[in-house]
Amino acid sequence: MDSWFDFDKRIFKNFSYSLMIQLIPLFVISSYLVYEINFHLYQKQMIYYFIAAIAFFVSAFIPWRQIIWWFSPLFYIINLGLLIAVEFVGKSILGAQRWIEIPGIGVTIQPSEFIKVNVIMMLAYLIHRNPPGEKGYGFLNFIKLSIVIIIPFIIIAKEPDLGTALVLLIAGYGVLFIVGINWKIWVTLAILAGAGAPIVYEYGLKSYQKTRIQDALNKPSYQVRQALIAIGSGGLEGKSKEDSTQTQLKFLPVSSTDFIFAYLGERFGFKGMIAVIILYILLIFNLLYISAKYTQDYLIKTFATGIAFLLFVYMGVNIYMIIGLAPVVGLPLPMFSHGGTSFIIFAVIFGILQNLIAFKDYSRYTSDSKITMQTKDFH
Repeated sequence: MDSWFDFDKRIFKNFSYSLMIQLIPLFVISSYLVYEINFHLYQKQMIYYFIAAIAFFVSAFIPWRQIIWWFSPLFYIINLGLLIAVEFVGKSILGAQRWIEIPGIGVTIQPSEFIKVNVIMMLAYLIHRNPPGEKGYGFLNFIKLSIVIIIPFIIIAKEPDLGTALVLLIAGYGVLFIVGINWKIWVTLAILAGAGAPIVYEYGLKSYQKTRIQDALNKPSYQVRQALIAIGSGGLEGKSKEDSTQTQLKFLPVSSTDFIFAYLGERFGFKGMIAVIILYILLIFNLLYISAKYTQDYLIKTFATGIAFLLFVYMGVNIYMIIGLAPVVGLPLPMFSHGGTSFIIFAVIFGILQNLIAFKDYSRYTSDSKITMQTKDFH
């Protein structure tokens, strides 16, 4: 009997196991560092891993090809509604209004985290319906796809959460760049961005955001100075836990979350930092390879590219922030910093990608003959 939730053994045959294997070293190193920083946080991290594992396996067996085709616009609109609701009923934490509290149970959700999945899903839906031509998308199609990215970008930036907004913006346009946009459009955008940057800085940023940029360019903040001291003291080989005084004596702020890379440098030195960066680079290259391999399957291509750019932007901004080359914007190191939401969101996205790869040559998830996926085996 054909069912959405058939546990077809072929899904395990087509899984991209290399992606999963590449994540394991990041989890192990992260867990070890969090364990040394705070055992209670380590226990919570194990719970996050367990929940993320469940989220991954559930996502991997949900028929996403059919769901993307039927429900992507609905999911996107609902998430936009939640983002707008933050403006009116949102809960403010540390001066930023980004969360909605679920009545009765006291749990808060951050809609800006979920919109990343929705934007990638919506782009996949639109690109799959109307693939680019040989020269890429023209101006009108580019505008239609841009609207999907720009609307949540503006709403999130107003919360204010400029860091997450920029991640969404760069990842979204990264997908469009890989999928194919006419080169004349990119040249035009580059010129407009260069000309408009001073205006955006002067009138589009809040005073504290300007201060963070000026601090990054001129005088590092307290957090960054402590991070640089931790990294410098680690040297080439790193130090023992007992000698890692910047972290153990609490000089390094939020050492288990946004600044965990600084503790990595203090504990395992320059070699440890380079090793983790290489792990991320290999993971990103593998995702881009998958995107290129399934070049005619725009669902796989969009999700693989989207995850690659999300990882790249999060990793790049976090590391640059810690070494004082970018403003402090509160972006975690993906699947490495302590925290539950980021792990779970990435687990869901990876699960969706694995499902799309596993059922790459099946049309049973799509009933409309006009959008039936190609049956060519790309292996």
